[in-house]
Amino acid sequence: MATLDQKSPNVLLQSLCCRITGKSEAEVAHQFQYAVRVIGSNYAPTIERDEFLVSEKIKKELLKQRREADAALFSEMHRKLQTQGVLKHRWSVLYLLLSLSEDPRKPSSRVGNYGALFAQALPRDAHSTPFYCTRPQSLALGYAERSTGLSASVGTSGISSLGVYTLNGPTPTPQSLLQPPQSAAAQPLGSRLAWALPLSSSPSSALAPPTARPPLGPPVPATRVIRPRRDGDAAGEVSEAALVRDILYVFQGIDGKFIKMNAQDNCYKIDSKVVLCKSLRDTSSRLAELGWLHNKVRKYTDARSLDRAFGLVGQSFCASLHQELKEYYRLLSVLHSQLQVEDDQGVNMCTESSLTLRRLLVWMYDPKVRLKTLAALVDYCQGRKGGELASAVHAYGKTGDPQMRALVQHILSLVSHPILNFLYRWIYDGELEDTYHEFFVASDPNVKTDRLWHDKYSLRKSMIPSFITMDQARKVLLIGKSINFLHQVCHDRTPPGKITAASKSADTPKDAAELLSDLEGAFQEKIDAAYFDTSKYLLDVLNRNYLLLEHLQAMRRYLLLGQGDFIRHLMDLLKPELARPATTLYQHNLTGILETAVRATNAQYDNAEILKRLDVRLLEVSPGDTGWDVFSLDYHVDGPIATVFTRECMGHYLRVFNFLWRAKRMEYTLTDIWKGQMCNAKLLKTMPELSGVLHQCHILASEMVHFIHQMQYYITFEVLECSWDELWNKVQQAQDLDHIIAAHDVFLDTIISRCLLDNNSRSLLNQLRAIFDQIIEFQSAQDSLYRSALEELTLRLQYEEKKQQREEEGQWGVTAEQEAEEKRRVQEFQETIPKMRSQLRILTHFYQSIVQQFLVLLMTSSDESLRFLSFRLDFNEHYRMCGNQSS
Repeated sequence: MATLDQKSPNVLLQSLCCRITGKSEAEVAHQFQYAVRVIGSNYAPTIERDEFLVSEKIKKELLKQRREADAALFSEMHRKLQTQGVLKHRWSVLYLLLSLSEDPRKPSSRVGNYGALFAQALPRDAHSTPFYCTRPQSLALGYAERSTGLSASVGTSGISSLGVYTLNGPTPTPQSLLQPPQSAAAQPLGSRLAWALPLSSSPSSALAPPTARPPLGPPVPATRVIRPRRDGDAAGEVSEAALVRDILYVFQGIDGKFIKMNAQDNCYKIDSKVVLCKSLRDTSSRLAELGWLHNKVRKYTDARSLDRAFGLVGQSFCASLHQELKEYYRLLSVLHSQLQVEDDQGVNMCTESSLTLRRLLVWMYDPKVRLKTLAALVDYCQGRKGGELASAVHAYGKTGDPQMRALVQHILSLVSHPILNFLYRWIYDGELEDTYHEFFVASDPNVKTDRLWHDKYSLRKSMIPSFITMDQARKVLLIGKSINFLHQVCHDRTPPGKITAASKSADTPKDAAELLSDLEGAFQEKIDAAYFDTSKYLLDVLNRNYLLLEHLQAMRRYLLLGQGDFIRHLMDLLKPELARPATTLYQHNLTGILETAVRATNAQYDNAEILKRLDVRLLEVSPGDTGWDVFSLDYHVDGPIATVFTRECMGHYLRVFNFLWRAKRMEYTLTDIWKGQMCNAKLLKTMPELSGVLHQCHILASEMVHFIHQMQYYITFEVLECSWDELWNKVQQAQDLDHIIAAHDVFLDTIISRCLLDNNSRSLLNQLRAIFDQIIEFQSAQDSLYRSALEELTLRLQYEEKKQQREEEGQWGVTAEQEAEEKRRVQEFQETIPKMRSQLRILTHFYQSIVQQFLVLLMTSSDESLRFLSFRLDFNEHYRMCGNQSS
C-alpha cells in the first residue's frame, strides 16, 4: 500500500470525501468533483498568521477549563519548540490544535458537519466552467499549497478571497451546514453556496465589514419550490431572478436584457420603460457599478498590453491587473454555476440560499472595494511609465488598512520586478538595456569616451521610484558608471564578478517583494557593498596605474608655484628672454630654458611621467606685450586623469598661474629695485643734490615691498596652503571618484575666488593690476634716475681725473672755457632733479591713491580674510592719513 507522501492530492481528496460521507468511491463521484471545484475556486479564508496570539488563545481556553497546570505545561513546551528548528510551520500546528479542541456540537465551531454537504446529490454541471468565463482556470491545486488547510490560496491579493478568520473565531457556519444529512432534493442549495461564498468578506479596504453578518431576511423553510423560468410576472414587472441574471452579465461588462451601458452618462442604467420597484432599481444600480469598474480596468489593460512602448514595467503592471481580474472571474464563475443550478432545479427566489440582489450586494462588497482600488490606481497611473509608474503604485500603498496595503504591495512587487532586474544588471555587469527608457539611469550614446564620466550617464529623476532614495540612486549610478569607466577608459579587463561579488538578484516577483519589504536592510546592504567594492577598485587603479595623486601634487608644485627653487631659477633664466617684445619669442627656446631649470633644481627628481607632461605655453599676443605678459607653464593631461583635470579645470589652473606669475614677478622686480638702491647708495654719496630724490625712492620702494609681501603671504599661506590642505584631506577620505572630482572643483573655485579672479572681485583685481603696473613704472623711473645720475657721476669723475692729471703735469687744471662748460653741464643736471622729484611725487601719489581704493574695497568685502588683509596692509593707518591729507 502506498504511503501518505506517495499519494497524489486527488487521491487524498477522494479518500477524504469517502471518509466524511461513509460511501464508496463510485458513490461519491459527484461530491469529489464538487470538492475539487471548491478547492480550485480560491475561497480559502484569510487568517492572521500570528503564532503568539494563537498560543495565547490556547492558554486562555485551558484556563477557562481550570487546567492551570496544563496551561503552564503548554507554555513551557511552546517555548522549547520556538528554540528548536524542527517545525517550520508552528502557527499551522497550533491553529490545528485549537480547531480540534473546540466542541463540534457548538454552533460557532470551526468544524461543521461537512457530511451534510458532501452527502448531497450534485447536478452534473456543478463543476463545469461557465461559457462566458474568458480565462481557463486551474481547479486542482497541489497538496503542498493546501497542506495547512487554513491559508489563502493563489496569492494574497486575489479579489475572490472573501472569507475572513479573526482571532475571535471565523464567520459562523450557516445552520444549514450543521443539520443532519438530508436528501439531495431537501438540502438547501444556499448552504452549498455559503460554503463557496462565506457571508463575510475580506476586502482590502479601510472599511472592512464585520466578520459575521446577520441572516438576510427571516429564515425560510428549506423546501423545494418548482418555478417557471420567466423574466416578469403577470403585471409586467421584471422579476428579481431576471435582474440577477442581468447583473451577472453586467459584472463582466456585457449588456444585459434590462441593464445596459449608457454611453452618454458613462454608466450602466436600467431601461426607464422597465417596470421595477424603487428598491430593486436602486440595488441593481449599486451592483452595476462593478461592471463599470471592471470595464475601466479591462479597458486600460487591453489598451496597454499591446503597447510595446509601455515598457516592461508597464507590462508587469498590466499583468498584475490581469491577475486580479482572473480572481474576479473565478468569483463570477461560481456565481453563474449557482444560478445554473437554481434554474435547472427550479429553486424559487424566496428560498434561504437562492441568489438575490441583497445577497449579491453583500457578497460583492469586497470585490467592489478591490475593483475601486484598481480603478483608482489605473486613473492615477495614466500617462506614467517605468520608475514613475512604480512610484505611483508605491504612493497608493500608503494606507492604514493592512489588506489594502497587501494588495498594493503585491502589485508593486510585480511592477518593480523589471526595475530591480535593470538595477542588478547595471550594478553587477555595468550593462544598461533600457529600450523604452524606464530605468532611472540614462545613457547618451553620442558622448565620446573622454567625457564618459561627466556626460554619458545621468539620472532621470522622474524615473527614480519613490521607494529608492536619492542617495541610493546616486550610488547605483556611480557603480555602473565606474564599471564602464574601468572597461572603456582605463582599459581594465577585470571581470565585474571579481570586483564585487554578485548577490542573488530579484529573479521572481516574490524576490522583489522581499527586497521591497526591507529597503533599509538587505537592499541597502547590496547597494552599499557593490558601491564600496567598485569605487575602491577604481581609485586603486587610478592611483596605481595612472598616478592620479602624483599628478595632483605636480599641479601644486608647478602650476601653483609650489616648487620655490625651480620657479626662482626659471625666472632668472627667463628674464632676458621675457624682457623682449612678445612677438620675438620662440617656444622651442623657452622649452630649452625650462628643461635647463628642471635639471638644475630639485625638480629633476620627479617622476619622468610627470616631467614629460610639463611644457611652455605662449598666450595670445596683444600689441605692446612683452614676454612677461604671454609666458605660461602648461601641463598635458590625457586618458583617465583627464576626467579629473578637465579642460575647464586646466583653464582655471592657467588663470591662477598667470596671476601668481605676475605677483611673483612683482616680488622679483622689487628685489631688483632694492639691489639697485643698495649698490648705488655709496656711489651717489658724492652727489648731495640727489639725496632727497633717493630718499623718496627708498620710501616708495619700502611701501611697495610691504604691500607685495603681505599679498604674497595672503596668497601663499591663507589661500593656497589652506585650500590645498583641505583638498588633500578630502582626497584621502574620498570613497569614489566623484568625491575627488568634487573636492578638486571646490579647491579650484576657492582659489579663483580668494585670488580675486571671479566675477565678484573684478574691481579688486583691476585695482591690484593697477598697483602692479605702478611697480613696473616705478622700476622704470628709478632705472632712468640711476642712469642719469651715474652718467653725471662718470662725467664728473672724468673731469676731476683730467684736472688732476694736468696739475700733475705742471699745467693749469682746466681752462676758463672748460670750467664754464663743466658748470653749465652740472647746472643742466641739477635742473633735471626737480623734474625727477616731481615725477616720483606724482608716482607716489597715484600709487597711494590706488592702494587706498584697494583697501576700501577690501574693507567692504564679504570675505573675512580679505578684511583682515586690509588691516595688515594699513596696520599703522598710514594710507588713511595720506587720504586725509590729500582731501
